[in-house]
Amino acid sequence: MEFTPEIKKATQPIYQKISKTIPEIEWSTHAPYIYEINKLKKEKNAVILAHNYQTPEIYHGISDFSADSLALAVEAAKTKADIIVMCGVHFMAETAKLMSPNKKVLLPDMRAGCSLSSSITGEDVRKLKKQNPGVPVVSYVNTSADVKAETDVCCTSANAVKIVNSLGVKKVIFLPDDYLAKYVASQTDVEIISWKGTCEVHEKFNDTEINEIRKNNPGIKVIAHPECPPDVINASDFTGSTSGMIKYVKDNQPEKVMMVTECSMSDNVQVDNPNVKFIRPCNLCPHMKRITLPKILDCLKNETNEIIMSDETIEKARKSVERMAEIGR
Repeated sequence: MEFTPEIKKATQPIYQKISKTIPEIEWSTHAPYIYEINKLKKEKNAVILAHNYQTPEIYHGISDFSADSLALAVEAAKTKADIIVMCGVHFMAETAKLMSPNKKVLLPDMRAGCSLSSSITGEDVRKLKKQNPGVPVVSYVNTSADVKAETDVCCTSANAVKIVNSLGVKKVIFLPDDYLAKYVASQTDVEIISWKGTCEVHEKFNDTEINEIRKNNPGIKVIAHPECPPDVINASDFTGSTSGMIKYVKDNQPEKVMMVTECSMSDNVQVDNPNVKFIRPCNLCPHMKRITLPKILDCLKNETNEIIMSDETIEKARKSVERMAEIGR
């Protein structure tokens, strides 16, 4: 696509905001797509949702809402748009459809999956429920609609502990992230029955890497996502969800910070915190990186890759997400 003077002028405010994270030589490639997408979404009454792990040109360039999983689910329910384009992974698009069943929900690449979501099925949950009769099921939002349909209440990393405590029971089945389950267990007296799922991005980090970075960067603050292994959490200064990590940086303005999570998030948070130096131990999510500007434009233009689910699945699965939203953070 041609980078015309008109497009350069129209997209200049966006580039000024993210110029420290995207080289100028790359902008001539991104800008025409950003221009066309922003124009087309107005024409089609579409809204674009972007997760925190999306690249800066998507996160800051075209999204109407950029947030973590819970916030995106809530915004999907509130939107007045006819079309929702989810710049994230498949379970997020499904969740948006659950919350907005009468709207058309599109995912730019149907192969954008999640190691956590694919680690468990609805049948697995049904077996666990038979083995543990009467024990409520709390499922991380990083699960398929099939799993959510077998779930009492969903959670995110931001509200997992609050959700578990809100049930007022002695024992819960917590799915599917084993490391998040261990973190929740450390923060509550409720007995946790977990599943052996992991995030392929967060499980790669280790405390040796963190200690080495501390050695080379005196005074650095290390903040980790609870999907990380316990040794990483123990070696960190703060543990929190993506929204919690963003708030920590904004409120504390550390001189140097290492965000132990998906790499693009550091790029996105850097834009709004220019005085903070980010040390980036880059682990990229291959699924999130399947979402690109050309794919977004194509699916919006042709309204392809629509999320289709049965009314029965939507009705059953939506209840667990609605309960999560009601409890909040």
